[in-house]
Amino acid sequence: MPLSENQKQRYARQLCMPEIDITGQEKLLSSKVLIIGAGGLGSPAALYLAAAGVGTIGLADGDKVDLSNLQRQILHSTEKLGVKKVDSAAEQLESLNPDVHVIPYPRVLTEENISDLIADYDFVLECTDSFEAKYLINDACVRAKKPFCHGAVIRFFGQMLTYVPEAGPCYRCAFRHAPDEEKAPDAKKLGVIGAVPGVIGCLQALEAIKYLTGTGELLVGRFLSFDGRTMDFEIIELPRDPDCPACGKT
Repeated sequence: MPLSENQKQRYARQLCMPEIDITGQEKLLSSKVLIIGAGGLGSPAALYLAAAGVGTIGLADGDKVDLSNLQRQILHSTEKLGVKKVDSAAEQLESLNPDVHVIPYPRVLTEENISDLIADYDFVLECTDSFEAKYLINDACVRAKKPFCHGAVIRFFGQMLTYVPEAGPCYRCAFRHAPDEEKAPDAKKLGVIGAVPGVIGCLQALEAIKYLTGTGELLVGRFLSFDGRTMDFEIIELPRDPDCPACGKT
């Protein structure tokens, strides 16, 4: 369907870019992105994907908005305290861009529901703060040959990588097993500066846009780390592990 006059005005700053133009914008409008985690990382990612005109955004999160969230989870507001995060987020995103269809999933991820959850989406953003969820999402996306972008933050630090089936390593290639609970970094104990998930979440949204429009170079086979204290970005080449229990035999 041709872009309407309102859409041409809304997306004018993207349409004038040769990497996007009308063809790329039409791809975005017909695309589906699933964001797992409507918190610090998922908030900026969802806002920028909605603003860019990604036609369908799924939001999976089983939590409700808490006062301690508001320091970094910019999808939500004081008026939404106690509201399911996915419902708070859906209202905000649909008010930002009526072109976007938001599908809320107010549930906790499990082995039983993860495969069905990711099945209909073109790209997945892993925006969780749980190691259990990160490995669950990674393994499910590898099995389903579903591309996804991992993000994580703590204190002043952030990291991310992108997985594309048969094109590069997965999260388990970099981190074979989850750390022991006692040794695992915990933002509740160690803290996080709100702007850091803002940085990483925006970059995750950018990875999704690049993948959906077929432009640029993705973080496939490359691990990005960010130190907000010094503003240093470092990209480390990440080889695929042939013995990886998730993607080694795919």
